[in-house]
Amino acid sequence: MRMTAAIVLRTHGGPEVLTLEEVVVGAPGPGEVLIRQTAVGVNFHDCYVRSGLYRTLPLPGIPGIEAVGVVEALGPGVEGFQVGQRVGYVTGAYGGYAERRILPASVAVALPDTLGDVAAASLLLKGLTACMLLRRVYAVKAGDTILVHAAAGGVGQLLCRWARHLGATVIGTAGSPGKAAIAREAGATEVIPYREGGFADAVMSLTEGRGVDAVYDAVGRDTFAESLKSLAYCGALVNYGQASGPVEPVAPAALGARSNSLSRPVVFHYLRDRASLEAMATEVFAAVAGGVLRAETGLQLPLAAAGEAHAALEARATTGAAVLIP
Repeated sequence: MRMTAAIVLRTHGGPEVLTLEEVVVGAPGPGEVLIRQTAVGVNFHDCYVRSGLYRTLPLPGIPGIEAVGVVEALGPGVEGFQVGQRVGYVTGAYGGYAERRILPASVAVALPDTLGDVAAASLLLKGLTACMLLRRVYAVKAGDTILVHAAAGGVGQLLCRWARHLGATVIGTAGSPGKAAIAREAGATEVIPYREGGFADAVMSLTEGRGVDAVYDAVGRDTFAESLKSLAYCGALVNYGQASGPVEPVAPAALGARSNSLSRPVVFHYLRDRASLEAMATEVFAAVAGGVLRAETGLQLPLAAAGEAHAALEARATTGAAVLIP
């Protein structure tokens, strides 16, 4: 047994409830690896867990679903990994906000040498999410027009870059002129200030009344109704987050005006088997190697400052990804 530093959540609340403590980490069991973590990704999902919006982490517990590190020990029966190897992971089992952790080897992926630790922690979950959204949930194709909310955010920038590479026209939304500039640099042809409301009219004007083939919406409550109004006939509304709060219940008849579809994908469901994880990770790493995607780290803080990172995310004060360094 050894001790390691970790951020422990003992009660739901604001960023101040995240405290740095010493916890026990044991030896890896069958099928497990011990990882010394070098960079931890911070995501809105973590904020939802901390606040209590998501009650998916038993308390007390260690939040965090994404990190990068070095394998320090292998449990019995582990194949395909070796001590000293760099790996990254995404897991719904939590435990990421720590210096060391035990991890099922089945959720780890080897990292290419060309992708540094901080870059990988900035990119892995967000890249897999973008792959799920653009390649699995609604497969974007050349000639499509899509709307990407929070286009200057971590996932938003990846969606803009990848969709543009696939031949789609991208309309983005952003909350400030500075973020609008970032969205345009990432590939958005037009950017709408969504906080002013009424963006559906702007979308219809930009598309000459047709609407968009898909809306990728991680904002949630504040944008949902206008997102639905922005769709073309047979368009898809993909709600993959709720930064502004959960969406109110929707009557199926609301989709009937233009034969629209609505989905609420969860990335863990698309990574539930090893083959799917490896296939999607391969697509993401290939997109990075080809220059289609790049890691955008907007905030880098020590592990002890996890609360500060959460506060920055919730205040929409970041562009790109937030990473903690153990």
